[in-house]
Amino acid sequence: MTTTSPPPATTGAPPPSVSTARSPWRLVRAELRRRPAARVSLSVVALFALLAAAAPLIGPLGGWGPDEFDKSAVDPYLGGLPIGPLGGVSAEHWLGVEPVTGRDLFARVVHGAQVSLLIAFSATAIVVVAGTAAGIAAGYFGGRTDTVLSRLMDLTMSFPSLIFMIAMMSVARDVNRIVLMTAVIGLFGWPGIARIVRGQTLSLKHREYVDAARVGGSGPVRILVRDILPGVTGPVVAYTTLIVPGMIATEAALSYLGVGVRPPTPSWGQMIAESVAYYETDPMYFAVPSVCLFVTVLAFTLLGDALRDVLDPRGGGA
Repeated sequence: MTTTSPPPATTGAPPPSVSTARSPWRLVRAELRRRPAARVSLSVVALFALLAAAAPLIGPLGGWGPDEFDKSAVDPYLGGLPIGPLGGVSAEHWLGVEPVTGRDLFARVVHGAQVSLLIAFSATAIVVVAGTAAGIAAGYFGGRTDTVLSRLMDLTMSFPSLIFMIAMMSVARDVNRIVLMTAVIGLFGWPGIARIVRGQTLSLKHREYVDAARVGGSGPVRILVRDILPGVTGPVVAYTTLIVPGMIATEAALSYLGVGVRPPTPSWGQMIAESVAYYETDPMYFAVPSVCLFVTVLAFTLLGDALRDVLDPRGGGA
């Protein structure tokens, strides 16, 4: 008499490959939680982004607008220097006041964050969209398209961008300075990300799933959007967080040189330029916008390094 052994008991648990599968964005969240520097950087970025987005609501919390003069907070007999310690820091003026005019530094820093980050984020958006589109087109279509776009990248990168930005900003006068700065900064920034996306596209366009989509009758646009673009998203996101601090610094440099945002509109670069004359007599006026600029750029840089290590480890040299 033959007997059959009972089937092995099943626990009902999914296969290990299913249960342990984690999306890239879950890995990003886990990595950011694991790194203290990344957590602090993300918090700083979120704080300044909130300040910029809610500047009309947060700025008046100190009781002063960015263009309101408080002559009682400065001493006319000492060349308009702020009255009190640390540049006039008090319960009425949380970060002190601007020499001569008495304008509240807290209100101007908050509104300056809105202008500086608005230009930086808008220029970054132009760079990412234009660079991603050009890189995907050059890498996927190849041939003459690749040649034309690659030479255009080389031509744009060969220009001394800062000199051209200063020249263009100086010539164009009666225009919206924020829109002009955004366009000018974005004009010279797209080739870098385009080259990265082109290289990624070249490695993806011969993958099996892309060939299967092509054999299945999918057109180039459908393949680019559904198959190629998701594959380059990780490096693009990582590179984006690394170019934002460069955009912030570029806006500050142009405003510092006097060709950026014009008074009375505040920006961090403009405030630093105006405070240079008072860095010995009123160092607080120089320190406040400088520290804001330094902390923001550092936070974006550290956050970008962490995202690059997770989303594009080969590009980060890991």
